[in-house]
Amino acid sequence: MLLALGCSAQAPDVNRAIEHQIRTTFNIPSDVQMEIGPRKASDFTNYDTVTITLTQGERKQSSDFLISKDGKTLVRMTKMDLTKDPYTAIMDKISLQGRPVRGTKDARVTIVSYDDFQCPYCSKMHQELFQDIMGSYGDRVRVIYKDFPLPMHEWAIRAAVDANCLAAQSSDAYWEMADYVHANQGAISTAPAKPGDPPKRAALPEETAALDKLTLDYGQKHKLDMPRLEACVKAQSEDAVRASMREADALGVMATPTLFVNGEKVDGAVPPAMMREIVNRALREAGQPVPPPPAPSASKPAVPGR
Repeated sequence: MLLALGCSAQAPDVNRAIEHQIRTTFNIPSDVQMEIGPRKASDFTNYDTVTITLTQGERKQSSDFLISKDGKTLVRMTKMDLTKDPYTAIMDKISLQGRPVRGTKDARVTIVSYDDFQCPYCSKMHQELFQDIMGSYGDRVRVIYKDFPLPMHEWAIRAAVDANCLAAQSSDAYWEMADYVHANQGAISTAPAKPGDPPKRAALPEETAALDKLTLDYGQKHKLDMPRLEACVKAQSEDAVRASMREADALGVMATPTLFVNGEKVDGAVPPAMMREIVNRALREAGQPVPPPPAPSASKPAVPGR
């Protein structure tokens, strides 16, 4: 992609021209801050490298561009090393240590989902993963969740912290809470958003109390160390959640759900047929058999007069 900066651009104005072009071409929101780094030598004749960093709150994302020596042309180019598998490189950047696993632990296909407990699209994908995908593929796949709560979801961080308190002692307790919260988001949100509401509000005491109670209830059900669980819930340490968010930012995750199937990125709650296609491709590449497609559901007979 080439961005012409304009023939009249002089050296002092180049950074301003770059910012205007980047904001317009990539639709960068006005609340995102842009920092344009110094020029560095590149591998391409007549071009330097310049790093552009976008910052929104605690989140940062940097990209390298090529800029012509005369300052009139900006090029967005991705250099690819064909000697390395990018899917493997992505999976190497994802820390799975200590994360609850659903499915066979040594399955050859790993689905990592960056999830938000309050996101309605995550609720849809959760149902698809554990009803359609796990039902079809059984022990061929495993699913692991990482945290990526979005800023507009008031109690998403609380839910992630509480669920991780369970995960520290029991994967089964974690997944039971994950199942319930994804299926009952409306029951936890005591004050659903209305037109005219501010874009973000703090979690209400009733919402945090409901999440904490769920956590302790699942802890008792699974016979966990309750003093340890209670201390974890009370502390509300966000360190692990924030680390997961930084990891997601580094991978270019912008929304939820975002999945990586053996390193292949899947944006959003895609249709089941597309998800099966992606999983089948990962299975074939791993040298595993692909199960037959599910039988089409029988359609109901038409009712006369309707």
